[in-house]
Amino acid sequence: MSVRGALRARPSLRTQRRLTRAMQLLLAGIVVYGAAFGQPKAITNGGLGLLVTFVPAALERNYDIPLDPWLGVWITSAVLLHTLGSAWFYAQIAWWDHLTHALSASLVAGAGYTTLRAVDLHSDAIRIPARFAFVFIIVVVLAFAVVWELFEFGLDIVADETGIEMPLAQFGLEDTVADLLYNSVGALIVALFGQAHLTGVAERVREGLFGPAEE
Repeated sequence: MSVRGALRARPSLRTQRRLTRAMQLLLAGIVVYGAAFGQPKAITNGGLGLLVTFVPAALERNYDIPLDPWLGVWITSAVLLHTLGSAWFYAQIAWWDHLTHALSASLVAGAGYTTLRAVDLHSDAIRIPARFAFVFIIVVVLAFAVVWELFEFGLDIVADETGIEMPLAQFGLEDTVADLLYNSVGALIVALFGQAHLTGVAERVREGLFGPAEE
C-alpha cells in the first residue's frame, strides 16, 4: 500500500471502529435494559446480536484474515437494526422489517459469494463463471430465507405450546411472502453490484485459510 493509501486507510479505520463501538454499546444497553426491566426478548436479541458483531475480529485473530474495516459496520448495522426492530420499531414502522430483511440477506449473499470466490481462487482446476456466481448468490439467500422462516414457524409452535415468549415470530402468510421478497432484493443488490467489491475480501479469506498463492 502506498503512503497516500495508508493515510487514507487510517481515518477510515478509526471511523469504522468508532461506528462499530457505538453500535455495540447500544446493543449492550439493550441487554442491560432487558435485564433491569425483565424483558427476555431484549436480552436474547441484544446478547446474540452483540456476539455476532465480534465475528470479524474473531476471524482476523484466529485465522489471520484481515477483513475490510467496513465489513464490521455492515454486520453490526444489520444486527442493531434487527434488535431495535424486535424491541419496538417492527410494531411501529411498517417498512423497518423490510429494511432489516434486505440488509441481512445482503450479508448472507456477501458471505456466500466470498466463500465461493475464495474456493475459485484457491484452485486452478476450478473455474466459476460470473453468471453462475450470480445464480449461486440468489439461490443461497433464498435457501437460507426458507430455513429461517421455518425456524420462526417452529418457534411459534413452541410458544403456543409452552406460553413462553420467543425472540422471533411470524405474523402471517403475507408477512412471510414480504420477507422472502425483500430477502431477494438484498441478494439481487449483492449479485449485481457486490461482486466487484467483494473480490478483495475473498482473496484475503483464501490467503487466511489456505496460505499465499503459489507462484
